[in-house]
Amino acid sequence: MLETRNSNGLDQFCTALQERSGMAILDLGGANQGTVDFIGNYGHRLYSDDFLHQLDECFGPDDFYENQTNPRAIDTFLHTALAFPDESFDGALVWDVLEYLSPPLLTIVVQRLRAMLRPGANLLAIFHAEERSETIQAYSFRIHGHRTIQLAARGRRQPSQYFNNRNLEKLFQDFQSVKFFLTRDNLREVIVRR
Repeated sequence: MLETRNSNGLDQFCTALQERSGMAILDLGGANQGTVDFIGNYGHRLYSDDFLHQLDECFGPDDFYENQTNPRAIDTFLHTALAFPDESFDGALVWDVLEYLSPPLLTIVVQRLRAMLRPGANLLAIFHAEERSETIQAYSFRIHGHRTIQLAARGRRQPSQYFNNRNLEKLFQDFQSVKFFLTRDNLREVIVRR
């Protein structure tokens, strides 16, 4: 079942899509026709990968976060999920996948994402704002319109850590700017500019 919600973060991300045609956009939420059509209608190319699936494949269901400290598994994951040249993308839809990375791997992935983005590119990420939840709902995201996204539940998962505004500012400290949107449904949308 799909849940439709308003997204101020997506609205701001889409503003950048109107600047010019022919941009390359990375979507880590997995391919879906709605998002492909939406980005394509702007005249842009969309590169999709199911990042959460890649995490599960590389780090497995047993000791998921402990496995994220294995250098060989990390190398395999980076080669599989983020094997793009520097400055390949004009934008990235990261959605909620950063919540499932151990702190050391999270730092590596954010640095890699920054390198893959061109200067001035925007990155949209979503974080749960619930501090005390042992598990959170993972989602598959689909763009439904300029200001709306559809969420399909992918089951509950344990997050690696809780992210507040201070954590996120520190995480994205090497980016030009960070802007937060706190929503009614306890999701924190973040737009980061490279």
